[in-house]
Amino acid sequence: MPKGAAARYVHGMPTSELPLTRVRVLAFVDDVYEDLELWYPKLRLKEAGAEVLMAGPAAGGKYAGKHGYPCVSDAAIADMQAADFDGVLLPGGFMPDKLRRDPKVLELVRQFAEAQKLVAAICHGGWIAISAGVYRGVRVTGSPGIKDDLVNAGAVWHDAAVVIDRHFVSSRKPDDLPDFCRGMFAVLGRQQAAAR
Repeated sequence: MPKGAAARYVHGMPTSELPLTRVRVLAFVDDVYEDLELWYPKLRLKEAGAEVLMAGPAAGGKYAGKHGYPCVSDAAIADMQAADFDGVLLPGGFMPDKLRRDPKVLELVRQFAEAQKLVAAICHGGWIAISAGVYRGVRVTGSPGIKDDLVNAGAVWHDAAVVIDRHFVSSRKPDDLPDFCRGMFAVLGRQQAAAR
């Protein structure tokens, strides 16, 4: 540490010792996202030392969640590159039905999947992965409302709080968020260990 510099601490631990200090995660946001499914993982990841970048249709855009909680995007989806991140978060709500029509969103998700980086989808977030064509043969869960869509896309459905298949992590609903985050941490931790 440079002379005179103050150490940064989180929960009494130097930030340099947090488990995900060098991890960057991309999260998609647009209007009518599921509030908890975006904010809970974002805050848990930040607590573990990761950087979470919110990308929406426009940089600096203000997007309202299903329950009214606002999120201001850090960047525009069009400017994102999968190579700059260790994983992607696909929250649910009605947002995924809109973003699954954006070719750039689908291209990014395909790049994350092909690079064997974290692809984490909860609830209706799986719609984006379906449209990106990355779920064929992958064990997943999701909102029961999209079970048929997942199966028809070639995914192997499981009704579970979290399903981890290689670098894919999926959950069903907000109540599953603690398990969903533990799944994300496990995959990101494995990726970090493999990169050393």
